[in-house]
Amino acid sequence: MQLECRISRKEGSRTGLRAAMAVAFVLSSAPMLAIGQDNGMKWLQDPATGCRFVAPASLDAAPTYWTGACPAGKASGFGMLRTRVGATAGHAFYGELREGVPVIGTVDLDGGFRVGRFVAGDIGTRDTEWQERHDGFETALRAARAVSAHYAGQKNAASARHYSTVAKKLENQLEGD
Repeated sequence: MQLECRISRKEGSRTGLRAAMAVAFVLSSAPMLAIGQDNGMKWLQDPATGCRFVAPASLDAAPTYWTGACPAGKASGFGMLRTRVGATAGHAFYGELREGVPVIGTVDLDGGFRVGRFVAGDIGTRDTEWQERHDGFETALRAARAVSAHYAGQKNAASARHYSTVAKKLENQLEGD
């Protein structure tokens, strides 16, 4: 794809030139971003809704369900990925997904949290910087609140309360940072 940009001296300004260059960069890098998103990632499907997503590696290897928006068949926005074996709930990821791929958030594990950006198939690293940890917990808090509101909208008071409690737990983590 070739992008031609013509700006006359009369109309052109540095701002206009910068804007044109930014548009050219975005258009030229979009194919690379799309290729990178699918490169080596294992796509899963919510057994109940059919919504597609990539789950962080630190979640259990079990059927995984998405609670959140699913435009064009891919999980997007703030929400939760939850593993389940029968009626038993497993670990959960609270965070943000874009076109089915996690961006940032928190995996709630038995002994604590794994927090940060989605890199190399999982959330966070051992040497996650303070700002990334903070952003991860903040995103997870928004996601837990969205999940609570989802269940409240479905008139499922018990689940709404549960995820409200999860949100408070995440908020406490933020305050401790």
